[in-house]
Amino acid sequence: MKFGKSVCIINVGGTKYAFPKDVIKDFPLRRVSRLHSCASEREVLEVCDDYDRERNEFFFDRHSEAFGFIMLYVKYGKLRFVPHMCELSFYNEMIYWGLESSHLEFCCQRRLDERMSDTYTHFTEEHHKTANEISRTDEPSNGKRDSKWLERMRRTFEEPTSSLAAQILASVSVIFVIVSMVILCASTLPDWNTAESNMVEEHRIIEAVCIGWFTAECIVRFIVSRDKCEFVRHPLNIIDLLAITPYYISVTMTVLTGENSQLQRAGVTLRVLRMMRIFWVIKLARHFLGLQTLGLTLKRCYREMVMLLVFICVAMAIFGALAQLLEHGLDLESGNEEYASIPAACWWVIISMTTVGYGDMYPITVPGRVLGGLCVVSGIVLLALPITFIYHSFVQCYHELKLRSARCTQSLSAEFLN
Repeated sequence: MKFGKSVCIINVGGTKYAFPKDVIKDFPLRRVSRLHSCASEREVLEVCDDYDRERNEFFFDRHSEAFGFIMLYVKYGKLRFVPHMCELSFYNEMIYWGLESSHLEFCCQRRLDERMSDTYTHFTEEHHKTANEISRTDEPSNGKRDSKWLERMRRTFEEPTSSLAAQILASVSVIFVIVSMVILCASTLPDWNTAESNMVEEHRIIEAVCIGWFTAECIVRFIVSRDKCEFVRHPLNIIDLLAITPYYISVTMTVLTGENSQLQRAGVTLRVLRMMRIFWVIKLARHFLGLQTLGLTLKRCYREMVMLLVFICVAMAIFGALAQLLEHGLDLESGNEEYASIPAACWWVIISMTTVGYGDMYPITVPGRVLGGLCVVSGIVLLALPITFIYHSFVQCYHELKLRSARCTQSLSAEFLN
């Protein structure tokens, strides 16, 4: 900020907060931190509703009590709803200041999810404008220096719904993923080796074209990315690298060991690298909202997933030990040999708790069968306990991603019309 005093006053609905300039620069709320990069009053008025140069005071015509709770989040790191305030209204305030529902405490996330599930939410033009402004603030302070075509390229490759070109590019990428997966699956068929002598060149050409497309796409996305370090750390980009690298490693090993070498044909390493190309399927998450929702849900529900694993492990230990004792431990001579050890019994426990029941092993004694019934019922109950939390998180993640996609589409439509 190149104007005003060293102390900034934030006036939200009549409640004033004073902050030094240095604090404004790294403020956790994106809308407030944008004030530091403003170089003129005109840019300031794009962020706030009014500005007083003499007092260096910024006016925001927003809910003061809601902002007070948001400031508690800034101070203590915990965000909860304002009592006696509509959850959707508070959520709109969060969007205005640059927060998402993931910043809420888990109990409040569930309340918001229930309201959004029961109510068809209408966002006003002001809220859409706010969302567009927030999406633009994700650019770094030197983003204005970047050329427009570079930003268009980034959106085309990163946001499949941003434009017609992005949709075409995403469709082509999906086609290449499907083709590569069909080739990978077909190469494991018994008749493939017989026909491979006639189709080897076509197979290699198609595979090379698919890998070339994925490599070019990854390189372009890396070049046009805003933050190269963040690009490398992104999970989907790591998956892209894992899907591309095995091909080049296998080609290198083929060149070094020889095409007809027995080492190349029977090498376990090459077969493992070839199967790693199954990661191509996960590339579809970049273009499909459902897979993105699934990934985000698993990320947010890791506590529930760990709790589920703990439940299963405890049940496996208890029922596995009892099953080994009842089926084999009480009668070592004529006992059921399939339950000779607790690890073997644990396999029976896990397939019984999940109600799979392969039938490869089963209890033959009456106490063992009673224990099997208890194991099945316990498995149903234990597996059902965390489902409610995971379901609510899934619905919430779906609403967030769908709303984010709608904002992006509306923003780009407005830019196109302008």
